[in-house]
Amino acid sequence: MTMHYDPIKKSLGTFFNKTPFLRILFYKLLDLLLLRTWHVKRELKTWIKGFRRTDAASLYDRQGCWMLDAGSGFGQYTWFLSNLMKDAYILAVDVKEEQIEDCNAFFIKVGKKDVLFEKADLTTFSKPDKFDLILSVDVMEHIEQDEKVFRNFYDSLTQDGMVLISTPSDLGGSDVHDHGKEDSFIEEHVRDGYNINDIQEKLKRAGFFRTEAHYTYGKPGQLGWKLSMKFPIRILNISKIFFILLPFYYILTYPLALICNTLDVALPQSTGTGLIVKAWK
Repeated sequence: MTMHYDPIKKSLGTFFNKTPFLRILFYKLLDLLLLRTWHVKRELKTWIKGFRRTDAASLYDRQGCWMLDAGSGFGQYTWFLSNLMKDAYILAVDVKEEQIEDCNAFFIKVGKKDVLFEKADLTTFSKPDKFDLILSVDVMEHIEQDEKVFRNFYDSLTQDGMVLISTPSDLGGSDVHDHGKEDSFIEEHVRDGYNINDIQEKLKRAGFFRTEAHYTYGKPGQLGWKLSMKFPIRILNISKIFFILLPFYYILTYPLALICNTLDVALPQSTGTGLIVKAWK
């Protein structure tokens, strides 16, 4: 059975976009269900603590901290950053104009004046020496000209700025090795996933002087992902009527998924289908 992820995301986004309350609820649900969010948030909190220690004295002179959400999607990470760091200015970009419009409308309604969403192509987008942090979550696997994007990231960062990337690995990312491509999300990707060494080499060729990477979605995370995401999406691809059954499904399965996700984040994973990659200018 072919699993199509984007139509499900669009259906969910349309429903939860009706009011600011529903959209915030949607963000909270994504936080609970998406393991990558757990890993990304941990890295962001660590980065912000370090940034405040080393750059607090110069924040006033530079008019605050500037962040780029590169491939912002529904805007859930922009929302998290805007609440985590009140003195930050956030630019969020995406290629989907409809999502950009929805996000701008929502953030205006909730009074987030230091957040702006714009339509942009990351292969051409560059703002030299602008951002202290660039975040890219589940984006690079969709872009063929990835090294061009990495160079743009490098150019757009301030000195000592960091890019944080979450992406599938080449060890089964997007479930591509599970029963072949027909049972994966790979039809939406231009590559199966990144080799942990290859992506760091590409970043170094783009100019970054230091990189770090580690696996996510190890064995516990893969089980948690199947319970919280893969199986529900497979069911919803059969019929949207199964939306009404989802609450009952999660009541039964989420406790186990919660344990799996907690273990995946808390313990080092020697291998996995996801990657967290960091690089510094």
